[in-house]
Amino acid sequence: MKKIQMVDLKSQYEKIKTTVDASIQEVLDTNTYINGPLVHQFQKNLEDYLGAKHVIPCANGTDALQIAMMGLDLKPGDEVITADFTFAATVEVIALLQLTPVLVDVDVVNMNIDIEALKKAITPKTKAIVPVHLFGRAANMDAIMEIAAEHNLYVIEDNAQAIGADYISKSGAKSKVGVIGHVAATSFFPSKNLGCYGDGGAIFTNDDKLAHIIRGIVNHGMYERYHHDVVGVNSRLDSIQAGVLNAKLPLLDEYNAARRLAATKYNAAFAGNTHIITPEFDASQNDHVFHQYVLRIIDADRNALMQHLLDKGIPCAIYYPIPLHSQKAYADSRYKEEQFPVTNQLVKEVIALPMHTELDDEQIKFITDSVLEFLNK
Repeated sequence: MKKIQMVDLKSQYEKIKTTVDASIQEVLDTNTYINGPLVHQFQKNLEDYLGAKHVIPCANGTDALQIAMMGLDLKPGDEVITADFTFAATVEVIALLQLTPVLVDVDVVNMNIDIEALKKAITPKTKAIVPVHLFGRAANMDAIMEIAAEHNLYVIEDNAQAIGADYISKSGAKSKVGVIGHVAATSFFPSKNLGCYGDGGAIFTNDDKLAHIIRGIVNHGMYERYHHDVVGVNSRLDSIQAGVLNAKLPLLDEYNAARRLAATKYNAAFAGNTHIITPEFDASQNDHVFHQYVLRIIDADRNALMQHLLDKGIPCAIYYPIPLHSQKAYADSRYKEEQFPVTNQLVKEVIALPMHTELDDEQIKFITDSVLEFLNK
């Protein structure tokens, strides 16, 4: 059996080596390292794929979130609501901009922002909501957009983990996540469903005025060289990374289908085990693209299971072990533990198993057999 990886980028690269290598060589041959033709080509290709009017590439996903908020001209002290159960980058940029982060609990089934908790958190100071499409599953955007419209709030989608996923609204309309809110941010970190070979990110919006502002922000506030019209940053996607992403983008739907198929096999193997809660999804739809495959372990020792898997050479991880409201950097007297019952429960239960495009049946069987061996003893 091939060695099991949490993310097998080497095997994925071997299948697209010719295309990737040619793109990188083109950059080296033309010396177009920054804002070269491949960056503009990728931008257009991603706009077409997403159905977005504007894609603005940038240096990484965290920058993308920060720049999106800068483009909305939020002011120090403005409140921005987001989920407690996610990676710190989401709240990090809120704090960096001297905005006020407001953390709320998540839904126990989909692990995305809880709608009732969101409603309760809105105050006269609230200016924006940042739903995170966690682990590759779309948040409840119908409800979020309705709440935003009612209270005149911006919606900034954190789409770092769900690029390519579809959202099916209650009307039956289908759209890609990331083009539903006012603006969205994504990451092209190597392990993402659409990942480059370094850091990379992008901002999406259908708002022409906002796109213009953001294009200036990512490039030192310049629209014309040495004319600084807005306060900006230096955050650009380099041409080599754009070449890699151009090679992968036509395969994104295939990659996401492979992840869903692996998740289907995982779920089938674990069906009926009382110690395991598997992720819910419709295998016929593209509403979950499984950036991570995350189980909940009930009435069993999750940490001991993790060690059991590691001892067998099976990589695994806990996303996320500490709630944001309990992190030293974001602790606040406003927060009470009773506000976060689901998050506090999830951090004790979740475990992520290997999930990537190259998983084969032999590997999945070994992983699932090893999990069941521990839980059934």
